[in-house]
Parts: sequence; structure tokens; C-alpha cells
Amino acid sequence: MELNKELERMQRNSIVLKIARSEKYKLCGTRFGGKPDLPPGFEWPYFEGVNCENIVRKRPLSFLAQFNCEELAQYDTEHLLPDHGMLSFFYETDTQCWGFDPKDKGCARVFWFEDLSVLKAASFPEDAGEDFEFPMTKIKMSQKSSFPSVQDLAEIVPNIEDELDNDDDEEDDELESCSKLLGWADIIQNSMAAQCDLVSQGYYLGGGNDWRRVPIDIRKRAEETALDRWTLLLQLDTVENGDFELMFGDCGRIYFYITKEDLLAHNFDKVWLVLQCY
Repeated sequence: MELNKELERMQRNSIVLKIARSEKYKLCGTRFGGKPDLPPGFEWPYFEGVNCENIVRKRPLSFLAQFNCEELAQYDTEHLLPDHGMLSFFYETDTQCWGFDPKDKGCARVFWFEDLSVLKAASFPEDAGEDFEFPMTKIKMSQKSSFPSVQDLAEIVPNIEDELDNDDDEEDDELESCSKLLGWADIIQNSMAAQCDLVSQGYYLGGGNDWRRVPIDIRKRAEETALDRWTLLLQLDTVENGDFELMFGDCGRIYFYITKEDLLAHNFDKVWLVLQCY
């Protein structure tokens, strides 16, 4: 089938993350939660926005996970990530921004620390809440081929839904539900590349009619080229460790997206986060 050839062409490598079981502290080790290893003088990231009580306040981001890039290298077969240093991910987990509002900028941050020799376990901000610190959890990594979800595929191949069997789609979704670095996102709702492109430019997309308010030429460029320019950096599913559970929305996931240009340049300052749930 032509579809099979198209899927093979779009195949990408992904690094599957199994996040489970308690982990012991290791300086500069790959892990979820616990205290991050940070350089001297690091300024903890904060996000200012409306909280659950509809009050605007400044809140520290939660530390999600860190990845030793040397440990990632054997699974990064396309050599997209740095081969040295540390990648650290943060997200404001109190209100859990969805990423359809330009005001969500800064709710998620990614840092690349090139020199491991200066890193050490950091203390959390004094104004962090009691639910701010997550238990240190082991991350096991493996390499796997990744293919686009139906939602992304529909943006590339017209009328693709007519060629797919619904039962097979549901089975694939169950198998692909995971946390991972790189590859294609396992989408719950809609394709996200155009959303990342437009919202990061300042366009609000929280309602059905908001897309129509975007200037036609800008919207058309996003719809036609965003999937070529943006790619998944990290997909994080529900994390459980004993009595601890971190869930995004209603059994959802968060997705860190980055432009391919920034990824190749190892510039992680302009990632955009989207939350989707069922």
C-alpha cells in the first residue's frame, strides 16, 4: 500500500521512558523528581498567572525530570539531542496550563547544562508548597520506532481516515500510550504543531472561532508547514510511585514541543507546552 510507504518515510526514532519505582540519589543521574542537580547561581524559574482560586500570583515551577545526555546518546539514533551535559524539565503543576493561551508562556521550561562538573543537588525555593517536591523515581530508557498518530497523519495525507480501520487505531493507541523523548506525539485530541506555532506567536486559540481570527496568511503557513518545523521533545504521561501520582488533567499528557531549528542548535529557551486529556 502507498500508505505503508508513506508511514515508513515518516518513521522517527523515539526514546521510550519507563518511569516507575523509587530511585536513590546519584549526582547527575537520569531521574524523575527529587532535587535537581543545578549549577551555582541558577535562578529558579517562576510563572506568573491565574491560579485555581482565580488569583494572579507568581509561582515556582515544579522540577519534573533530568536526563544525563551521555546516558541518552545510545538511544538517540538520529543524534538530535546534545551528547553531553544535562537536560532538565520544569512545569508549573499547580494550575497546569494547557498551552492555548500566549499567557502560558513560561509555564514550562527546559534547561541544558553543558558542564556536569559544576552541578550539585539544589534546594527548593522557600515559597514552594508542600506538594511541590516529587519522589525520586527511576527512569528506564529504550529505543523504539515512532509513527505519526492519525491526527498528525491527517494533516499530511488527505482523507487518511477513510483508509484506516477504527479497531486497529484503538489498539495502537493503547500500545503507544507512554512517556518518551523525541519521535511523534501520541495525540489524545488534535494535532499540536500548528497550535504551538500560532500561540507562541501571540494568538489565543482557546475557542473554536479563535483560529478564524488569525490572519489568513499566518494561519495558512502554520497549517501547511508547522509539522515540518516543530517536533516533539518530551511527552510525559501519568507518573506513579507508591502513593504518589502526578496526573495531567483527566488521564492526560503534557507535550514539550520545539522547533527543529532550535533542537539542532541545542537552544531550549523557546519550547512550547501543550496539555491534552480525555
